[in-house]
Amino acid sequence: MIALTTPYLWYTTRATGFVTLALFTVVVTLGTFVANRVGGTVVGRFELNELHRSVSMVAMAFLGLHVATTALDSFVPTGWLSVVVPGTSHYRTLGVALGAVAIDLMIAVWVSSLLKRRVRPQSWRFIHWFSWAAYATALVHAYATGTDARHGVGLYALILAALAVLAAALWRALGRPARASGRTALSPLARAPRPLATPGSRPPKDPRTRRPG
Repeated sequence: MIALTTPYLWYTTRATGFVTLALFTVVVTLGTFVANRVGGTVVGRFELNELHRSVSMVAMAFLGLHVATTALDSFVPTGWLSVVVPGTSHYRTLGVALGAVAIDLMIAVWVSSLLKRRVRPQSWRFIHWFSWAAYATALVHAYATGTDARHGVGLYALILAALAVLAAALWRALGRPARASGRTALSPLARAPRPLATPGSRPPKDPRTRRPG
């Protein structure tokens, strides 16, 4: 098995861990905008969906780099098996196990997105809910295993990321009634103003006052 020992590899692992968490924070937040059908004149729903997909791909790339540098660094006895099978690492077993669970859930969500056209919509939505569990597990993994996540700037970054996703989750839950009617606060359909009557013209009729028959 290929293994390397260099401080630069360890620094890369720590850096890619923070970058991956930041990217997945953006991914989850954008996913909330897409799920709530937010769209406007500046950024439409299609653009938001494409941005969500693009950032997801970048986040998965950094996740792969984070996993590779962790497994290759012989200073931390983790190994390739431990990054995907929970409980097989002798180094900070619980923290690494949570990271493995988060990775497995993220891979499941990513694969389901790649095969979205071949998966039933109900199954795809069910699997996509795993992203919330994956993110929460990744947060605990970062705090339990990360060298820089327990103090200073790293801890503040972790708290801000958690608050951002918590706010997104609450907004998604509260936005369900508006989403069911196809309207959101930023949607062009939300509370569209009625046309004003001009001099010499009849005021617009309200269809609800139309006489029967």
